[in-house]
Amino acid sequence: MPTNPSIELTTHRLVVPLDHEHDDGRTLEVFARVVSAPDGRDRPYLLFLQGGPGHEAPRPVGRPSSPGWLERALLDYRVVMLDQRGTGLSTPYGAAGPDARADAERLTHFRADAIVRDAELLREALGVPTWSLLGQSFGGFCSLHYLTVAPQSLSEVFFTGGLPPVGRPVDDVYSTTFRTMRRLSAEYYERYPGDRDRFARLVDAGDAGRLRTPAGAPVSARQLRTLGNHLGMNGGAEQLHYLLEHQPDSSVFSHDLMAMLPFTARDPLYAVLHESSYADGGSTRWSSERMQPVEYRDDPLLFTGEHLFSWHFDEVAGLRPYRAVAQALAEHEWPRLYDADALTRVDVPCAAAIYVNDPFVDRAFSEETADLIPSLRRWVTDEHLHNGLRTSGGDVLDRLIGLVRG
Repeated sequence: MPTNPSIELTTHRLVVPLDHEHDDGRTLEVFARVVSAPDGRDRPYLLFLQGGPGHEAPRPVGRPSSPGWLERALLDYRVVMLDQRGTGLSTPYGAAGPDARADAERLTHFRADAIVRDAELLREALGVPTWSLLGQSFGGFCSLHYLTVAPQSLSEVFFTGGLPPVGRPVDDVYSTTFRTMRRLSAEYYERYPGDRDRFARLVDAGDAGRLRTPAGAPVSARQLRTLGNHLGMNGGAEQLHYLLEHQPDSSVFSHDLMAMLPFTARDPLYAVLHESSYADGGSTRWSSERMQPVEYRDDPLLFTGEHLFSWHFDEVAGLRPYRAVAQALAEHEWPRLYDADALTRVDVPCAAAIYVNDPFVDRAFSEETADLIPSLRRWVTDEHLHNGLRTSGGDVLDRLIGLVRG
């Protein structure tokens, strides 16, 4: 139990099949933590589906509540924090094995479809006929699959920065996100004009092999460009600017740089499974790399965003063991995740925050998906970026609850 009396925690562990479609005896364990207010033990359940893929659920803290939306949620719900398979206290994916094909086959069972099947078993174990969903980013992708295959289990669904495209090739996704990042790069240099020269000097240092991690590994110019991932977040532009203010040969710069690079060995699943999360059918074949525009190849000062490249598994030391696994998954033919016809028949009350300047989940594609779901109310806003749920306190969630309830 937490020492802070403002929340109460209970934990649940559940053994589930690795492959829900063809149970061959392989299993793993999923972990969930239920958070409730002391006077809210009988409130309905709200399942929080975390962004990622490959990230554990937030660890709750009492007042001031963390994550920031939790206090608002606990006014109406008991919140279920699920460590999606392979993350947190669920059975970890672990180190890459000697057989890359076997590892890749195992990881084909770690996408949104399997996560939803795990959630259904957890819901049944809790003994509730329906529950609500809050899906952030990749968690919204899971929520849309949930609406596709098991809407009868859902009482309401809230999407934040996570209404994915339905039926579009993954190449469409990356073409669009590069365009958004090009615009965000220009806006960043307009806001902080001195950072263009600062970043140019860093790029030169990376090309010359002079930039190093705290462990002494080189940081290339193209790794530096992935810092643009932060331009899609509330406060991210400021965070990047403050990093560039430091001298690049200082220990502060070196440590802060490593903390800000998006694809590292801390969460290998995030890198290995990343492109597959956008694949509503088909293979990805390093889509981000293939769809990178010519101007990105010519202008080294353009930032990339949440764009994974095959070279990450060569240049990032902690990801090198996963190189063959990532290659096998890039070639894998993924099944469809969403059914447009099924979504047009959904009558579950839904609300979605669609962020105008989100470089990870494109606004136009999200609105296409919103058009499919007759029971969904949308809030299209430029007040927040991709992490608006986390940085707004309870405001974004409160707005979505209000939309669902009219």
